[in-house]
Amino acid sequence: MLKVISFKICPFVQRVTAALEAKQIPYEIEYINLKDKPEWFLGVSPNGQVPVMITENDTALFESDAIIEYIDDEYGPLEQSVSNEQRALDRAWSYLGSKNYLPQCGIMSSKDKVTFELRAEKLQSAFEKAEKQLSGHSLFFKSDKLSNVDIAWLPLLHRAAIVKEHSGYDFLCCLAKVQAWQQAVLAAGLVEKSVSPDFEELFKSFYLTGTYLIEDKDVHQPGCSSGSCCN
Repeated sequence: MLKVISFKICPFVQRVTAALEAKQIPYEIEYINLKDKPEWFLGVSPNGQVPVMITENDTALFESDAIIEYIDDEYGPLEQSVSNEQRALDRAWSYLGSKNYLPQCGIMSSKDKVTFELRAEKLQSAFEKAEKQLSGHSLFFKSDKLSNVDIAWLPLLHRAAIVKEHSGYDFLCCLAKVQAWQQAVLAAGLVEKSVSPDFEELFKSFYLTGTYLIEDKDVHQPGCSSGSCCN
């Protein structure tokens, strides 16, 4: 059976576990403390980061992009008959999502207004690009079927929903198509399966305790006045 080495609130890990859940591939998971990394973990993770996936041949794979490609190659893609051109576009849009995991983490952990607003600008731009790309006529990014692009953006959309619920700040303010996409992704049933049962409590303790998001109840959102945001 596949084994995933994980840190409980890591978005890169959630992308991998969501991909496995979407294909109903059995796996086991082991959580580690990134502040006290075990020696055995450092021995199998050249970059010292999660996720690491141990294949059934006991090969340790690292880097989430490589792991996602392995899952597709080994177990088959979510979508059939996708052209090479479309597959390349899917990877590009997936990369646009995953490369914003750390910026989103940085935004959420900001301690003051200036730092928060400087960091938020880049992620806002990424969501605006998604808004322009979405048709508004399908459930997911490309169609009514889940794709790797949806899975790549799932951690961003999931965290945005938690932040909005507990702080009132909406990363997707005024982006109606992205908001509808977020709701479809959250309703697909992968979010709960792709994280540990105590994920939300750990997430709130880390990002919504002593940070600007939670300490300042009037966090300014560029382009949105009070009550003007889409639902």
